[in-house]
Amino acid sequence: MIFIDKEVPSWKNQLTFRAFVVSFVLGTLLSLVVMKLHMTTGMIPSLNISAGLLGFLFGKTWTKFLEKPGTSKKPFTRQEYTMVQTCVVATCGIAFSGGFGSYMFAMSEVTSKQSMGTNDPQNTKNLSLGWIIGFLFTVSFIGLFSLLHFRKIMIIDYKLVYPSGTATAHLINSFYTPKGAKLARKQVKVLSKFLSFSFLWGCFQWFYTAGSNCGIASFPSLGFEAYNNRFYFNFSRTYVGVGMICSYITNISLLVGAIFSWGVMWPLIRTKEGGWYESGLPSDSLQGIHGYRVFITIAVILGDGLYNFFKVSSKNITGLACQLRNKSSANILPVADASPEEKVSSFDDKRRTQFFLKDQIPSWFALGGYVIIASISTAILPQIFHQLKWYYVLIIHVFAPVLAFSNAC
Repeated sequence: MIFIDKEVPSWKNQLTFRAFVVSFVLGTLLSLVVMKLHMTTGMIPSLNISAGLLGFLFGKTWTKFLEKPGTSKKPFTRQEYTMVQTCVVATCGIAFSGGFGSYMFAMSEVTSKQSMGTNDPQNTKNLSLGWIIGFLFTVSFIGLFSLLHFRKIMIIDYKLVYPSGTATAHLINSFYTPKGAKLARKQVKVLSKFLSFSFLWGCFQWFYTAGSNCGIASFPSLGFEAYNNRFYFNFSRTYVGVGMICSYITNISLLVGAIFSWGVMWPLIRTKEGGWYESGLPSDSLQGIHGYRVFITIAVILGDGLYNFFKVSSKNITGLACQLRNKSSANILPVADASPEEKVSSFDDKRRTQFFLKDQIPSWFALGGYVIIASISTAILPQIFHQLKWYYVLIIHVFAPVLAFSNAC
């Protein structure tokens, strides 16, 4: 009810130049953060809330900066903040799922030589800016067309709530309340303090670092025997921050995995040198103990991933079937005295539904766009990766909407 008198602009008026500028700056900064986390921890926390808060900070800074020369005094709207948050999260998503911290470098000739396997040019793909840009443009936009048709089903019909998106919406709305704006300023001040502390601590560490295994980051805080088994505290702000934002179960699981692997498994496998694997191999060779580390870890992750995939898929199918059954039974005339009760939508829900359905993209446009992008990628991807057959890509595009719908649910 607080925004009842606020006029919602059309989607064209929400795409402003200043919102794109803020999105570009924030997307670049957070993409660097994502690459840092991906190359060190391998875990990327949800950046929705961070993007919303930083977007608010940049929007306020933009408005105050332009108020002095008298160029513009119009503050950022809620829709502009939402667009900033969406663009930033999408940019960071490409930095993560684009493979810059995983398969992009794994395909290179340098990585192939480190594995001490057969260095066949057919098995490598050296990085080049041209084919990387073409590859990302080919595969990054098809998801937009695949979910356009499903968004009304998921949000309006089945009322599925995306937790991070809902939290971001409440956060952006709170910026426009007196209490929320004051709280946002406090959060920005705290953010600035810890950012400055982290930056200054990094500078302090740099002065005492002379090599890769030197300095405060390589201090044997738990003893030399523990240090040789990788048990030491490297004073990394990145790992501390990831540990703070991750849940208890994630941190405890990582700790149990570290103790079980580096404390028990790898020392035992190291005693089998010369029997289970050749002796004298480099520590990073996949033919030695490093191969056990890599493939045992991959097997555990794949097993857990397959279990969760089948569990989530079965739950989604069962839930959607129940909702379809309940929805169809609600339309049947009652034979008893009691009629089925319908949930009365509140004023806010009706208003949200009205504006959600206001600017609709036609289904034929979404379907046509998906077919066009799928056809382009089916033709271009085999030209980028010559080992890839065109029908592989075609089969992926056939099953992609189903998997995307299951993932969104």
